[in-house]
Amino acid sequence: MVKKIFGQCYIWLILLLMYLPVLVLIAFSFTEAVNVGEWTGFTWNLYPRLFQSEEIMIALGNTVLIAVISALLATIIGSLGAIGAFYAKKRMRNAVDLATQIPVVNAEIVVAFSLTVMFVFIGNLVNTYIFSFWTLLIGHMCLSVPFVYISVKPKLQQMDPSLYEAALDLGASPSKALAKVIIPEIMPGVFSGFLLAITLSLDDFIVTAFTRGSGLLSGDKKIETLSTLVQAKIKKGPIPPELRALTTILFVIVVIAVIGISIYRHNQAKKVRVRRGF
Repeated sequence: MVKKIFGQCYIWLILLLMYLPVLVLIAFSFTEAVNVGEWTGFTWNLYPRLFQSEEIMIALGNTVLIAVISALLATIIGSLGAIGAFYAKKRMRNAVDLATQIPVVNAEIVVAFSLTVMFVFIGNLVNTYIFSFWTLLIGHMCLSVPFVYISVKPKLQQMDPSLYEAALDLGASPSKALAKVIIPEIMPGVFSGFLLAITLSLDDFIVTAFTRGSGLLSGDKKIETLSTLVQAKIKKGPIPPELRALTTILFVIVVIAVIGISIYRHNQAKKVRVRRGF
């Protein structure tokens, strides 16, 4: 009994430490005080001001565009890579597994610095400055592809390997068997990898800071994302209070998304149990 009470208290303490900073920011998104901790009265003014701030909207747009594009491409590459490795010979499969594990356990600063050196080297070869949206996109994809691979691989291992062969025996072409048999079976892993790739891209700072150039909504200026914008504002002075409102909106969106996904998975699991007669 004592262990159970202690365990519950410990869990609630960890949750409190995790979410207390976010809850504080949410509370102070309803006051116009520049510094968190100062209360100048309840107001909704930060929310309309947020959408009137061109600087923040450009950074938000860049962040979302990079996250969605890089996540889509990383999901395609990581999923196809996992499928190819799964049906490859053991030596090749082990080599791919090792290659995807290194970026996961490696420090992000090493990945960012390595990409920077490579882009500088290529730029010197072609005698031009190549840092742009494309170098930033490659950086985010290098960050996300291994995590997509890791998300898809367990679903392939859980799949009945005879399904693909049965589809071929029934006259399906390899591409049709891939689309009609394998993809539906591993779709939960693909979706999880896509969400993970978006999350990694949204909150990334180090790779973004090292590989960004001009482009997207920033035009001829260096691409500014939310992470680089916050870092630049911290160097100059207080963070704009409008970012507290943005934090609240993002938190609410994430909570709604998590609840929606949980309900969907619960309903799917319930349908499976009903079909199996449980």
